[in-house]
Amino acid sequence: MSTKQSDAVEEMPLIVDTEGPVAWLTLNRPDKYNSLTTPMMNAATETLEALDADESVKVIVIDARGKAFCAGHDFSEVSSTDDPDALFATCSRLMLTIHRVRQPVIAQVQGIATGAGCQLVAACDMAIAGAEARFATSGINVGLFCSTPSVEVGRNVLPKRAMEMLFTGDFVDAESAASIGLVNRAVPMDDLAGEVTALAEKIAGKAPSALALGKQMFYKQMGMGIAEAYRYTSDVMVENLGRDDCREGINAFMEKRKPSWAKD
Repeated sequence: MSTKQSDAVEEMPLIVDTEGPVAWLTLNRPDKYNSLTTPMMNAATETLEALDADESVKVIVIDARGKAFCAGHDFSEVSSTDDPDALFATCSRLMLTIHRVRQPVIAQVQGIATGAGCQLVAACDMAIAGAEARFATSGINVGLFCSTPSVEVGRNVLPKRAMEMLFTGDFVDAESAASIGLVNRAVPMDDLAGEVTALAEKIAGKAPSALALGKQMFYKQMGMGIAEAYRYTSDVMVENLGRDDCREGINAFMEKRKPSWAKD
């Protein structure tokens, strides 16, 4: 890479790199603690939508450069915007896009994740944190309750712990974040990238159609009553059973061989 190309990459708010079936979306404003601006959120949403359409990509990882994972909204924009509705709508669109893309999305959290950054971690389907990572919904400290982050945090974290985070703004360390359900697990910093890569590659080896169907199903049934959820998921199981990938997977299991998924 030339010096000019390298400098151009350094100035990009997001870096996208695809390694086989795994796409890495890297937040790249380390000097600003990867705080979220409207252009950055729009770029992330558009990138996710493009990756959703790329059938070669089976898993997406969101990581970050620098000491922070994401310090939430850029307060210089929050304090100066004349259209706060549009600002928070842009953020909500990004979080919903994470839910809507067909690929599982994993957060690799190496540093602090506060406010909308904590929201971003919670919005991802899975998250692994390095031991030095810390999490907070800290808006309350400046008189701004983290209402939109509470949507994702409240759907992942034990209710009373979520309320404590939201009402105090206190930091939660990586081990505690794992114990309350905000992240899957906390690992030594030196092991973080390897753990995330191993998880992403393991998931990427599963049937693509089942991954996409399963992700859509999971979030949809979570909003249903239990009887409706069982009716819906039974229908999904029947649909899944009739797909080529499922037939191939069952045959491969019975024949004691590795399955060959469609579009592999």
